[in-house]
Amino acid sequence: MAAEIRLFDNAGRRLYINAAERAAFLAAAQEQRRTVRTFCYTLHYTGARISEVLALRPSKVDLAERVVIFRSLKKRAKIVHRAVPVPDGYLDALDMVHGLREARRAKDDVRLWPWTRQHAWRLVKAVMAAAGIDTHERYGTAKGLRHGFAIAALAKDVPLPVVQKIMGHADIKTTAIYLDAIGLEQRDFTARMWD
Repeated sequence: MAAEIRLFDNAGRRLYINAAERAAFLAAAQEQRRTVRTFCYTLHYTGARISEVLALRPSKVDLAERVVIFRSLKKRAKIVHRAVPVPDGYLDALDMVHGLREARRAKDDVRLWPWTRQHAWRLVKAVMAAAGIDTHERYGTAKGLRHGFAIAALAKDVPLPVVQKIMGHADIKTTAIYLDAIGLEQRDFTARMWD
């Protein structure tokens, strides 16, 4: 049985990066060396897991369709891919730093980031610390960034089935857990009732 997604720990503390922290993370990533920057951008703009991002190769970035294609690693019994739409500016940065067009022409399909999962995790934690995010709290993680991505998408009125597909969830009930968000995110949802 898969681990249950939780947005709060047993003490009621959040386990996700909020909107202000997501913006700070993106700003801090801008100050990093280019490969760290593109890795952080990928986490930020796709909501993908660290391992899914580390597996990314030039052939899985479709510049014409403006999507990044991830193999959903949680579905080990079968191979499932998902296409995640991304901003043009992000794709330009990815192409400039990793030479995607040249790599495709040369049929050089090596991983974009040849790091271990542990190394990537430490880099993300360092960027979070530079962003002023408390990495000693349970939300100051790549998983907290993933959770924050889903909440941000729902706060921008992205339909739940679309978020489900982007996140790679097999069951929409898993994605619906993100509707339990609190703070400013929840305030945005409920403010619509006040108008």
